[in-house]
Amino acid sequence: MKALHHALAVGITAAVLFAAPAWAQVFNPETFTLKNGMQVIVVPNHRVPVVSHMVWYKVGAADEVAGKTGLAHMVEHMMFKGTKVVPAGEFSRIVAQNGGRDNAFTSSDYTAFYQNVAVDRLPLVMKLEADRMANLKLDDKDFQPERQVVLEERRMRIENDPEALLSEQMEASLYLNSPYHHPVIGWRNEIERYKVEDVIAFHQRWYAPNNAVLVVSGDITAAQLKPLAEKYYGVIPPRPVPVRARTEEPPPVVARTVELRDPDVHQPSWERLYLAPSYHKGDTQYAYPLQVLSEVIGGGATGRLYKGLVVDQKVASYASSGYDPAAVDLTSFSIAASPSPGIEVAKLQESLVALIQSIATTGVTDEEVRRAKDRLQANVAYAKDSLHTGARVLGGAIASGQTVDDVEAWPQRIAAVTTEQVNAAARAVLKDEGSVTGLLLPGPGGTDENGEPRPSRAGSSMGRDLR
Repeated sequence: MKALHHALAVGITAAVLFAAPAWAQVFNPETFTLKNGMQVIVVPNHRVPVVSHMVWYKVGAADEVAGKTGLAHMVEHMMFKGTKVVPAGEFSRIVAQNGGRDNAFTSSDYTAFYQNVAVDRLPLVMKLEADRMANLKLDDKDFQPERQVVLEERRMRIENDPEALLSEQMEASLYLNSPYHHPVIGWRNEIERYKVEDVIAFHQRWYAPNNAVLVVSGDITAAQLKPLAEKYYGVIPPRPVPVRARTEEPPPVVARTVELRDPDVHQPSWERLYLAPSYHKGDTQYAYPLQVLSEVIGGGATGRLYKGLVVDQKVASYASSGYDPAAVDLTSFSIAASPSPGIEVAKLQESLVALIQSIATTGVTDEEVRRAKDRLQANVAYAKDSLHTGARVLGGAIASGQTVDDVEAWPQRIAAVTTEQVNAAARAVLKDEGSVTGLLLPGPGGTDENGEPRPSRAGSSMGRDLR
């Protein structure tokens, strides 16, 4: 439940809100399923006459075949290359011409496409999206230049960004056998080798209505949406879809350290990833306690990291923690920090390791857990004011294997977490042998993918989506 937005009415406190019997209802969605198996979720929000229309496919980078990493992301790009009735490049132009905006994104576990438009333009974008689900036209003429776009995107966003490059290497070190070992964008040498036929096969294998979730949030109801969904998506025949077969991650046995030195690093940093259970894999009973633990450790000015390292010891200028339990497979629990000016990374690491060991052995307090749960529950209320948050949270959850009921019951399940459960989760996860430590340091730049000295990256930019 990340990136939740503000929605509390003035004068209503989180404590009052979550004392109400209906507190478990987060987004109050309406749902139905089309005859072809496509799931539909509606999140009514009648503040403005606008809707967010999203189609989520239950396929991501972790579902690719060996040797063809990046195919899921490549298919996302190629979805904009047209159909028999909508030529390449016209999809986004039509959406913009009608006052909307559109984009797409790929993760390890899902791929999603969205358009934000006025409600009276909803039939138009549904027609466009259904068309490219069923009638995508792919050829080598469009594929070859788009592959170069993806390679340039990889260069800009990963290879020219020391922080992103270190993160990629840390993930590869954490996951030894899981498909999460591979970056979503793919490895450069494999992107360069696969062909348009691989993209076509991937689209045909996974892009079926019975493997998709339609989520529409905004000024609409299920009764209004259902005939539109049946008209545009319901006529697409279902197809057999492969089982999402994932390789198992072996039990970790050694701690690992990844160090990256680069001349463009001006602010060193320290990060550690711990292999952790998710909602679906591993010791799943720890998924909710770990969310509370992350808030205790990294939750603002009162969190253990900020108070201990930034305020008290003054060895860090920044500190955070993170945990996302929604993965299909095992996930990671992260702790990160940057040293204060004049403080060596070794000194920061010494303080961080001592703090982590204290949490794993001594545990956290009842008061810390209570405050963390209050903050997490308040964030749910903040989400309700956003047109897009409900669509993103529900779509990502369903595409990763959860149910609508799981999302709606999240506040209750967080509220039920005990201090004992949080401390048990800390002991189970915060173990050296299940960790990868990443050090980002200033220094020589190393070599590029061709073995040549890597030039300075000063001035490089993340840019916008290069699609």
